[in-house]
Amino acid sequence: MSDTAAVYQFSAAQAWQDPQWRSDARFGVDSTGHITAPAGSAPAYLDGWVLPGMPNLHSHAFQRAMAGLAERRGPGDDSFWTWRETMYGFAERIDPDTLQAIAAQLYVEMLKAGYTQVCEFHYLHHQPDGTRYAQPEAMSLALIEAAREAGIALTLLPVLYMSGGFDGRPLSPRQRRFGNDVDGYLQLLANLRKQASHDVRVGVALHSLRAIPEQAWRGVVEHEALKDGPVHIHIAEQIGEVQDCLATRGARPVEWLLDHAPVDPRWCLVHATHLTEKETTQLARSGAVAGLCPTTEANLGDGLFPLARYIDAGGTLGIGSDSHISVSPIEELRWLEYGQRLSTRHRNVAARRAGDSVGETLWRVALKGGAQAADMPIGALATGNRADFIVLDHESPLLAARDNRSVMDSFLFAGNVTPVRHVMAGGKWVVRDGKHRDEARIAARYRMAVTRLAGA
Repeated sequence: MSDTAAVYQFSAAQAWQDPQWRSDARFGVDSTGHITAPAGSAPAYLDGWVLPGMPNLHSHAFQRAMAGLAERRGPGDDSFWTWRETMYGFAERIDPDTLQAIAAQLYVEMLKAGYTQVCEFHYLHHQPDGTRYAQPEAMSLALIEAAREAGIALTLLPVLYMSGGFDGRPLSPRQRRFGNDVDGYLQLLANLRKQASHDVRVGVALHSLRAIPEQAWRGVVEHEALKDGPVHIHIAEQIGEVQDCLATRGARPVEWLLDHAPVDPRWCLVHATHLTEKETTQLARSGAVAGLCPTTEANLGDGLFPLARYIDAGGTLGIGSDSHISVSPIEELRWLEYGQRLSTRHRNVAARRAGDSVGETLWRVALKGGAQAADMPIGALATGNRADFIVLDHESPLLAARDNRSVMDSFLFAGNVTPVRHVMAGGKWVVRDGKHRDEARIAARYRMAVTRLAGA
């Protein structure tokens, strides 16, 4: 058998091949885990609605284990900045083994929910006091191994983090494990790029404008070996960040970045919550992805992205679960729409033309933006793409009596039990009948890891 000989042939009752559903769609999957044209052999029948799996374009895996632990009010008004101190304290207890246990559990949850790829924005590089591990990339390798265990595609985004604010102050003691100089960071990337494969992509993450001097991030973004990969950055998440940028640089964060950096479709601007009308239009025109994380942005009190204006300007967007207080593309997309409804007091905001489906619109745009941000051949049931897809349970009461015109809206806006039944990722069945192939072992190890953290 050749390396690309078909190992599966499928016939689907209904398959989402944008821009429409196709009845009795047929496609193959080869031994490298990619979609091929249908062959003549008898296909297996997929009885249900088949959709491309959703990319998750922003994840801090370790934060899954602290979800729910920052919901007790402090002595004053709580905000992102008080939550950050809680997160720093939690991060101090994470080592490579613990990170792998947490990440594997998270990635199982993602797959069961319908995510088949994750972009890991990773900044826990060193030991808590800033000392390097004997193997400097140990924490990154833990994430790669967790993704392989779970069977999810990974775009690993090691983070460059150098200073504690726009004024260039040194990293605080709690931030030291995040830090690298440019040479150390480039070496880390060089080591990790050796791990690249069909399932693992390595890109660049700039933590934020406040955390990296301009000369440093230019040295990374313009480095010859890194000119063809994705670049992600946190930006304009909080009003405080906008005010500090205005005070020190005389411009708002997105405004400043668009004026000073070669922002193009390689880039993903994570959050970009606080935008003027001009910034919204310019970001859309740049071709970059707006990386939206609605459940985390709601949990942290960040604010609301200008969705309608951005879509109307032709902007590209995707979704991520960020701090993982929720691990569900349904909930991210639902709350992306609901936030707009609460803000504008109108319904069906994401659907910009009469007759458009909100569910189809949201899934379509998030697939496109997520695939672009991940820099992987994903997001569509197309020949040459990774065989990443989900099969919705046609027997689910939530989808009873639904047809092609209504199924996507019911999938995203009806009930709180996911109708995802089967998941294939990279040509392998990782979830069957709602169960992950290694669910029990990974969950048992996770419980042991978080029990140790609780006692630390």
